[in-house]
Amino acid sequence: MKRDNQAASWIAVCGIDDIVPNTGVAALLNGEQVAVFRLNDGAEPRVYAIGNFDPNANAAVLSRGLVGNLGERIVVASPLYKHHFDLRTGECLEAPENSVPSWPARIDGGKVWVGA
Repeated sequence: MKRDNQAASWIAVCGIDDIVPNTGVAALLNGEQVAVFRLNDGAEPRVYAIGNFDPNANAAVLSRGLVGNLGERIVVASPLYKHHFDLRTGECLEAPENSVPSWPARIDGGKVWVGA
């Protein structure tokens, strides 16, 4: 469900300092809720964007989940049923049929940009 990075038109959704390190925020992107995460586990922060709607819980809550790792995968655990979603791909590890979309994301000029 990864969106095409080459065809993306980029939209600034917030400032990088608007996201507490190692957490997420919700943003509206072309009418769709997107969960945007900031990870500070290296020299430079990284950002990821996946759908905010958790189909397992039938609620828009993924931006409020806990960020961590399962092996090599960077994931967010949904705050309701604790399903894990890969921040790179949107794949739900426990129920792949309930995966969410993902978008390319980057930091530029102190802002977080998501490819729409």
